[in-house]
Amino acid sequence: MCLLLLSPSLGENTLDIARQFCQFAGKMAQNDGQTSQIDETDRALVALLAANARMPVADLARRLGLARTTVQARIERLVTRGAIAGFTIRRGTALKEAVRATVLVCIEPRAQAEVLARLRQLSTVETVHTTSGRFDLMVVLCAGSTQELDGSLDRIAEARGVKSSESLIHLSTKLDRRG
Repeated sequence: MCLLLLSPSLGENTLDIARQFCQFAGKMAQNDGQTSQIDETDRALVALLAANARMPVADLARRLGLARTTVQARIERLVTRGAIAGFTIRRGTALKEAVRATVLVCIEPRAQAEVLARLRQLSTVETVHTTSGRFDLMVVLCAGSTQELDGSLDRIAEARGVKSSESLIHLSTKLDRRG
């Protein structure tokens, strides 16, 4: 709510400016009680953290040309607002599984819960996404060998509620923007 006490002697122009100010203040207040948006500095900070989530705040500050306390406050604000959901590691080549595949799965109507329960039991399942179009689920598998991958594909195909599946074996990575 915006409350301005104005003199009756003010002109219509001043009243219009005051109304615009109140509209602007209302829009800013609707932003979860926070008046700041994610700006280019925040985006640069998130990019640096995405490349190395363990980078010390002092190094982040130096690269961004900001004070360490400013960077720490920005990180805390981004976490609080949900822009940053957490900090994690990415496996290097020494720890990456040898074989990866994407499996496109068609399921019976109302069988999603049962199929997802089966997929959760498979240690090779990395992610499961619902999709639009011809397939219902997209499953990403990571296996230590082609034999382990083959076994996982068999268990997916055998799961009750699965009508059909199509496997796409990942051969090489040509672009990875995750860092």
